[in-house]
Amino acid sequence: MPKYVYRFSEGDMGQKDLLGGKGANLAEMARVGLPVPPGFTITTEACRAFMRDGEVPAELRVEVTMALREIEDTLGRRLGDFHDPLLVSVRSGAKFSMPGMMETVLNVGLNDASVKGLAEFSGDERFAWDSYRRLIQMFGKTVLDIDGDLFAHALDEKKRTVGAATDVDLTADDLRELVTTFKQIVLDSTGREFPQHPREQLEMAIAAVFGSWDTERARLYRRRERISNDLGTAVNVMTMVFGNLGETSGTGVAFTRDPSTGHSGIYGDYLANAQGEDVVAGIRNTLPLADLERLDPTSYAELMQAMRRLETHYRDLCDIEFTIERGKLWMLQTRVGKRTAAAAFRVATQLVDENLITMDEAISRTTGAQLSQLLFPQFDGDADKELLTTGLAASPGAAVGEIVLDNAQALERTNAGASVILVRRETNPDDLQGMIVASGVLTARGGKTSHAAVVARGMGTTAVVGAEELDVDVEAKEVRVDGRVLRPGDVIALDGTTGEVFLGDVAVVDSPVMRYVSDGLEAGLDACQDDAMRELLQAVDRVMKHADATRRMRVRANADTAEDARRARARGAEGIGLCRTEHQFLGDRRAYIEHVVLAEGDDERLAALEKLLPLQRQDFVELLDAMDGLPTTIRLIDPPLHEFLPDLTELAVSVALANADGGADPRDVKLLAAVQRMHEQNPMLGLRGVRLGLKIPGLFGLQIRAIAEATVQLREAGKDPRPEIMVPLVGSVRELQLVREEALGILAEVGGASGMELDLPIGCMIELPRAALTAHRIAEEADFFSFGTNDLTQTTWGFSRDDVEGAFFADYLENGVLTISPFETLDADGVGALVSSAVAGGRSTKPHLHMGVCGEHGGDPESIHFFHDAGLDYVSCSPFRVPIARLEAGRAAALTREDATA
Repeated sequence: MPKYVYRFSEGDMGQKDLLGGKGANLAEMARVGLPVPPGFTITTEACRAFMRDGEVPAELRVEVTMALREIEDTLGRRLGDFHDPLLVSVRSGAKFSMPGMMETVLNVGLNDASVKGLAEFSGDERFAWDSYRRLIQMFGKTVLDIDGDLFAHALDEKKRTVGAATDVDLTADDLRELVTTFKQIVLDSTGREFPQHPREQLEMAIAAVFGSWDTERARLYRRRERISNDLGTAVNVMTMVFGNLGETSGTGVAFTRDPSTGHSGIYGDYLANAQGEDVVAGIRNTLPLADLERLDPTSYAELMQAMRRLETHYRDLCDIEFTIERGKLWMLQTRVGKRTAAAAFRVATQLVDENLITMDEAISRTTGAQLSQLLFPQFDGDADKELLTTGLAASPGAAVGEIVLDNAQALERTNAGASVILVRRETNPDDLQGMIVASGVLTARGGKTSHAAVVARGMGTTAVVGAEELDVDVEAKEVRVDGRVLRPGDVIALDGTTGEVFLGDVAVVDSPVMRYVSDGLEAGLDACQDDAMRELLQAVDRVMKHADATRRMRVRANADTAEDARRARARGAEGIGLCRTEHQFLGDRRAYIEHVVLAEGDDERLAALEKLLPLQRQDFVELLDAMDGLPTTIRLIDPPLHEFLPDLTELAVSVALANADGGADPRDVKLLAAVQRMHEQNPMLGLRGVRLGLKIPGLFGLQIRAIAEATVQLREAGKDPRPEIMVPLVGSVRELQLVREEALGILAEVGGASGMELDLPIGCMIELPRAALTAHRIAEEADFFSFGTNDLTQTTWGFSRDDVEGAFFADYLENGVLTISPFETLDADGVGALVSSAVAGGRSTKPHLHMGVCGEHGGDPESIHFFHDAGLDYVSCSPFRVPIARLEAGRAAALTREDATA
């Protein structure tokens, strides 16, 4: 029988699968001697049993009783006692942090009798009634599923009636009356009285936390973060300590370093006479953590010592929740803190300099996604800007968009193609849909550790919070600030680095990090306007240099022109993994293809192809010159020939109209007949790639000759061109053999005429399941493999990429069939299995067969790790994603070494 309950003294931080992140870290803090209130964790296994059976396991009730009595005996207090009651909090805690997505209930154990005992014990009647109203409010909303606005409106009405500016200004009598009101709300909404038995409250709260794992907002968050729905959440039951016991008490959130910038220092929010939810909910504007030194120097010193101890123990930036109860510090939670992209790079290199981590660990703690965020544009410093207001800079970036005030507006305007800024008094977990689609988030209330700030940082969304001058009136659909009235649809701009909010559109420019990856460190430093950005660039440079020195896989680029190639090379590309030659047949060159199609006989067709030779040769001269000394994989023409011809319907209508007018041009009639003859119902599975090359003699030969002659021309000019010839859509070794024979003949002919040996590699794409499954045979004729994972995904899933993403992918993502588009991140289980099979098959024939990938997955961070593990030699991606791929390839190698030494 499984053990469902673990005391905080029984676990450690390595048990996150079982105890969840919060429970494992509470156990770890207790283990190292920090002041953690007594408590216990109910495991994720219990949650999974609850989800499976629809009820709490019977054994769990017994284990909870045993753990609860142990706490009662240790403290000499009992749950719900009339004189000195033990109260507990019930909190969620999944393996992966899901801030604000699941439920918490505080002050469990209070009832009409024990509230008087709490008042007697504390000597503070106001505190007791404030705690009771909080319990009813949280329990009603999270456990009984009552509309939270009913309680919020009742609270606002009470403050208005008695003239209280804030919750703290309400008296004990006010709160006692409010409790009566709240209990009536419960009765009216549920048809039953608020539960008075403390153990019933506890069991209902535990079940509610389990149930919150499966709420819509939690599922939405997990889909976005790609967290498995099967993990479940742990539940942490902890003795209540009270931050709302007067001015010598309080609660706060602290970070060991600034999660927005990464800078060392005192960072966090504090609220005197408050409970923890008041801080993270953002309903009251907080004090800077530094103010705690003035208010309570002893607790402040203890907190600083605990923060240093935790950062040293975890060797990382830590996020800490704490409460001070009448001068006594209690640690309620810690975890490795979420941080912005800039902070990730700064913190990683700082910890290296402090000898807490190695450079391998530094690159493992930065990601390609974070680097991508740093490449985003920022506001033009010279642009005209009209400052509207200023708040707290919570998540950096530059965001411009229309004001929207709720989820529905955000989704509607985004679906219409607009960029939107979600403006709220404060956000709560129900706003997640709007936050996901918004370019930026702006709130009137809350600090840098409020829900809006934490979630925005995690998503890489620009955010400004606590802009106190804003009056957000959702009912009137207005945002008022300094006498100005704004409405949904009005455009504003957020600077998440400075906290400034501007009226109207503001021009953006490339970031210094973009300058760095494009032109080098000195260019990036020249573009910097402050020391903080220079420090960031130097941190990025250190990480990137170590990633380059560490990675096993090389990084190439997909580039079709010399300009693309130069751009890719500037960003660190070590070659071209895919040149799509079909792009060189567009524009004015379409006419040459028409001549090929309309040719009557071999001589006429070859003459038409011959006209293309000098044009193709010059294309390759320019491309190979730009990549001088680096491998350049040139894919022979791949798409169906009809893509280079007029649209069948349009041409048929044109010819019909011309005939009705007295006669169509004979050439158009001839072209229409050819297009009709070549028309296919499913051209992506038809006459394309190697099939086209074999069907139209001379087409591949033209391109191979152009590559060979360009190579000779550049060598004669003292250059070092390194082309590789790639055959697309191979499904049979015989197909590749036929093209290889033709290519070798042409290379021998051109080489012989020039006196050079042209021993150019000839390989193929693996983009069909049959090719992957017969790779051991195809390798007999291939000098290299390049996985075309776009087509391999299409042919494995039976998906047409051009159609399915708009047709039903949204439904598949919503229903959990997919967690992400398989065209965005490689389907490791299906398509990945074919890749692994082909790697094994190919190298069983040729142990040193060179292999890479040139589909879009070559620039996707998660996919890059798969390709590293599969044993590929390189990835190829768009020029913009080259720096991201370099970093991720380095991370993959570093993480592999970490795993090997663990």
